[in-house]
Amino acid sequence: MKHTLAVLVVNKPGVLARISGLLSRRVFNIESIAAGYTEEPDVTRITLVIKGDTHILDQVMKQLSKLVDVIKVVELKSEDSVDRELALVKVKADAARRSDIVNLVSIFRANIIDVSKDTLIIEILGDEKKINAFCAVLEDFGIVELVRTGKVALSRGPGAVKYQ
Repeated sequence: MKHTLAVLVVNKPGVLARISGLLSRRVFNIESIAAGYTEEPDVTRITLVIKGDTHILDQVMKQLSKLVDVIKVVELKSEDSVDRELALVKVKADAARRSDIVNLVSIFRANIIDVSKDTLIIEILGDEKKINAFCAVLEDFGIVELVRTGKVALSRGPGAVKYQ
């Protein structure tokens, strides 16, 4: 089972490396990791997706909480949060198949952001299932390159994971 964690940390060099190092030393697999600024300039928010049962989730949360630069660790359950990923996909697009790709882009509400003679670069925003489905369809055309951001998530409603 996959678990999404929101980790608030002090915004200083090396924190992300310490977190990923801690988890890898303990043999916890990180499915995705995304870090960025928050509304507080001295706080960074890291969204981690880890795979494992509730025991592994417990251990990860306890280990992260022990780090000096970690302010708060919260699990974001899928029913109580909103999450998105961004993917950029470079796909082969000869003149004969270009219109088929454009139709797929429209169906998935994606955007073509670059066009060359032989390829298109497409950006798609959505949940993991949507991006997986889009990539599966594009495989028939020939994916040249693919990059994904990993999940970012926020809890629903007026509450927030705050610096405390």
